[in-house]
Amino acid sequence: MGVSTAVTLTEQPPVALAIEGDIHAREDLARECHRQAFLFALHLTRRHDEAADVAQDAMVRFFASIDRFDPERPIRPWLLRIVRNLILDRARRARIRRTTPLEPEAGEAVIDPPSSEPDPESAAERVQLQRLVWSCLEVLSPEQREVLVLRDYHGLSYAEIADTVGIPRGTVMSRLHRARCVLSEEANRRLLTKNSGGDR
Repeated sequence: MGVSTAVTLTEQPPVALAIEGDIHAREDLARECHRQAFLFALHLTRRHDEAADVAQDAMVRFFASIDRFDPERPIRPWLLRIVRNLILDRARRARIRRTTPLEPEAGEAVIDPPSSEPDPESAAERVQLQRLVWSCLEVLSPEQREVLVLRDYHGLSYAEIADTVGIPRGTVMSRLHRARCVLSEEANRRLLTKNSGGDR
């Protein structure tokens, strides 16, 4: 059974080996971190091409400064902070805010890892729910979206989110609560609209 990216990135020995220059450890870390960087960028920008560019730039910055990283600290907040800063820099330069909704490609689960549910019907329902939640993210403000994504899809603690975003822990909790309320209301609204339309 494979180890999930979220778990692997919290393991300190591979990170320490990568910092020491172990080639295999660096290759493994690069693959794992690139996936995390791409998914986070995709959640925030909602554009595949831009997310790919951001993830690539993030990996360059990540490994350019890895020798200065303390292996005793969790690595994901540091990585995702690099991604976030790159996106903010791009937005400032372009003087626009990326809010264009993006639908996942057919069969692609971009919100959660693929379901291990053996029942095809349950798996299909899970994919539909993922797509609904994905499309509803557009109604959140950028500030709400980033804390929701960091907490619910990347599994960061409140303290790690605060470190990544640069805000107090209490602000993280209040933004997260509001984001979940808005997301739930929007998802329910769309489900009701879809069901009412389907009865006609």
